[in-house]
Amino acid sequence: MKVFAINSSARTGDVSKTEIVLNWLVQGMQEEKADVEVVNIHRKKINYCKGCFNCWTKTPGKCVFKDDMTRELLPRFLECDLFIMATPLFHYTVNAKMKTFIERTLPMALPFFKLRNGVTTHPLRHEPPPVVVLSVAGFPEMSVFDQLSSYVNFLYKDRLVAEIYRTAAEILAGQMTSQKIQAIQEATIQGGRELVKTKKISPETMAGITRELTTFEKMAPLGNLAWQTCIDEGVNMGQFQKRGMVPRPDSIETFMAIMRFGFNPQKAGSDVYTIQFRFSGQVEGDCHFSVQDGAIEFQAGAAKDPGLIIHTPFDVWMDILTRKADGQKMFMDQKYTIEGDLNLLLKMGEAFSR
Repeated sequence: MKVFAINSSARTGDVSKTEIVLNWLVQGMQEEKADVEVVNIHRKKINYCKGCFNCWTKTPGKCVFKDDMTRELLPRFLECDLFIMATPLFHYTVNAKMKTFIERTLPMALPFFKLRNGVTTHPLRHEPPPVVVLSVAGFPEMSVFDQLSSYVNFLYKDRLVAEIYRTAAEILAGQMTSQKIQAIQEATIQGGRELVKTKKISPETMAGITRELTTFEKMAPLGNLAWQTCIDEGVNMGQFQKRGMVPRPDSIETFMAIMRFGFNPQKAGSDVYTIQFRFSGQVEGDCHFSVQDGAIEFQAGAAKDPGLIIHTPFDVWMDILTRKADGQKMFMDQKYTIEGDLNLLLKMGEAFSR
């Protein structure tokens, strides 16, 4: 099978979630010996269609623009056995570069009118290949793709063989060790295998690809903290992710949420322990977490019998958490104190290495 994939993400090669998911899909296709070509059209010269219709009259099937679309992309689109259209979700549909690509496929149509299922259409001079649409969005609800889905179903009709939509995609940038994400990765790879074999993805595999990663209640507090940290530090989200920055908590509740997010069960192993924080200063109060059998549980308030209590100003610990300060140096400088087993401090560093 000859597969032609275009990716319209401007962040390809950087922190593009579109690229992450597309790469998984391509891996599965290549495992089934498909010949896959991936082109990032953000790096290609594609002029806007100017509606001259010369491609219908003066130069039938040929655009007046001699750009990358005419020379490379449209011929490859028409010659392939399967076409993959990968785009980040912009304003609930494709981004501008992808829309420009779609508009420039006009030469494949004829100018005449005919009815198809009672609707006026133009006949095609070329039969388009089967199409797979892939898109990612930061929102957690699948309904965020409704407008895109409606558009591509109208556009490609029975040639649309699969729609791959990944919600909560920002999580992909920093959680590749998560068991949930590893399961999504494997399902997407399997989807690539199935597309080569049958030109469709089974319902079971699609359920694995699109499985829920988070909810609004879980995502919003962390997402808002991340954006506020970007504002405070004068960076954009791409820079935030590339630098491995940590959202700065502003309360005990958000501190516990961030710590849950950063817990690495593989590093925790079979350890069993409880650590309590006693915060002072800007935010006062206690919370604790217990680790057992690779799982973690956070609770507000003091623990019954913690192995370690960390006494610290809230701002000091948040500086350590966000890597603005070195935890060991802050301890040596007595910026915070501990009560209990010092070894648990080292275990905590291991368990939250993510």
